[in-house]
Formats: sequence, structure tokens, C-alpha cells
Amino acid sequence: MLDSIASSQAEEGVSMVPYELDETDHRLLRLLQADGRRTFSEMAPEVGLSVAAVKRRIDRMREAGVITGFTVQVDHAKLGWGIEAFTELRYAGTTSIKDILASTTRTPEVQAVFTIAGDLDALVHMRVRDINHLQEVIDRLRGSGKVIGTRTLMVLGSWTRED
Repeated sequence: MLDSIASSQAEEGVSMVPYELDETDHRLLRLLQADGRRTFSEMAPEVGLSVAAVKRRIDRMREAGVITGFTVQVDHAKLGWGIEAFTELRYAGTTSIKDILASTTRTPEVQAVFTIAGDLDALVHMRVRDINHLQEVIDRLRGSGKVIGTRTLMVLGSWTRED
């Protein structure tokens, strides 16, 4: 299974060699993670570089695939999607990763799917409106016919590393 992941990454052009970042690169990444709309001219004095040098560094990180995009952070609770959960999924032994992704990613409440090694086959991160909605989503995931077991964990709080 790990060989198929590595070969699919190679086919997609994902480099297996890590990109070397210095402290200035790390500072630029932290600034962009805090506010992706920050301009080069705003960041330059904070890292002690010229605007052109900041642009070159960010362009290099984008070209190397270190920076994969810019995004907006959303308060999902204010949109009515206040419950977050992770569901562990076990599939029948012959289920391929492609089938696991196909059966989970078409569910709109699913935010991320992690295929994993070990006793479980996948860990699904989802957001729902309420407990009844959570049950509906789990029932839909189970209804694929290939899921042989689930366990759901509700998120009470979270913390994310910035870097």
C-alpha cells in the first residue's frame, strides 16, 4: 500500500526530497499563515528583506510546492455547522484506496480523508449541523456496502500548529 502511495505521488510530480527552509522562510510562512492577504511590502520589514527578496522567496516556495495555495479561514459554527467529528472506518479486505476515497469524498460533510496503515483503513474528518445530522452522515458512509465497522469521535476543542 505504501508503495502505491509513493508511486502515485511520483506520478503527480510530488518530490520526495524535502525543500530546505531557513529561518526567514519559516517567518514568511508564519506571516502568510496568519494572514494570506498580507502583501510583500508588509512582510519585508518584518523579516528584514527588500520587497523583491520577499517576492523571490515566496515565488521559490510556490514553485517548489511548499506553498500550495492561499485560503480563507471560516468559522463553521457561525454557518450552522458547529459539530466536528472524526470517524474511523474499516473496510472489507479487498477494498482499494481508490474505492475508499470514492465512497467518502462524494459526501459533502466530509472535510478530509486520511487513508492509514494499521487496524483502520481510513480516518474521516467531517462537519455537521447537529447529532442527528452526524448520524445521517455515518449511515450514508456505512451504506456504501464496503464499510464493515466504524467508530466516531466528536471534537470538543482543537489546536493547530502554525508551522
